[in-house]
Amino acid sequence: MTGFWRAEASALLVRVKVQPKSRRPGLEGLRIALDGPRLRVAVAEAPEDGRANRAVCAALAKALGLPASAVEIAQGLAARDKTLRVSGDPVLLIPKIEALA
Repeated sequence: MTGFWRAEASALLVRVKVQPKSRRPGLEGLRIALDGPRLRVAVAEAPEDGRANRAVCAALAKALGLPASAVEIAQGLAARDKTLRVSGDPVLLIPKIEALA
């Protein structure tokens, strides 16, 4: 994966760093990690019963103008570093995801 996203046939894989129980939820731009950049997403929900995971998917979907069902956790279900799968046409999604960085 180069950068913080990678295109697939009908989706984008987006690497994120999640900050649960944040006082200021929202997307906070890119953060550099040892294994490459990640999009930082802060959510108010606690990481219990999948609430933070659902909130992260909903936050990214809203930022991209997509329904919440278009974003799912592809990797890192119980970790702060996650990979999200954003369903849709990569040609249309790439400019939107780049604008979030």
